[in-house]
Amino acid sequence: MSQDLKDKAIAYLRHLENREWADAQAMCSEKATVWHNDGKGDATIRENVAGMEAQIDPIESMRYDITRQFSQPGEVLQQHVVNVVMKDGGAFRVDAAVYFRFEDGLITRIEEYACLPSNG
Repeated sequence: MSQDLKDKAIAYLRHLENREWADAQAMCSEKATVWHNDGKGDATIRENVAGMEAQIDPIESMRYDITRQFSQPGEVLQQHVVNVVMKDGGAFRVDAAVYFRFEDGLITRIEEYACLPSNG
């Protein structure tokens, strides 16, 4: 079960990388919430995915490189680096730690602690 949840967390991120917004959202419960350390508070999964979709146009590619994962029943905690390449040739990375909570195989909570982008 632990590896299954780890794989689900990665699959969710791969959907985001590939701009498969509906597939990513389908991995979450209808009541899933997302929190970022940006001071804006909780968002629904729909708001979070819509926000990513709205900001994706200038991005050529993004890749979530998983550094490590830990899990226990119903939870995955991971560290990853998001490597982003812009259409104008610019590139940056975001270091993050993300917590995923699962219920009945669906993501119900995401908490992301991200550092400011750095040139890479």
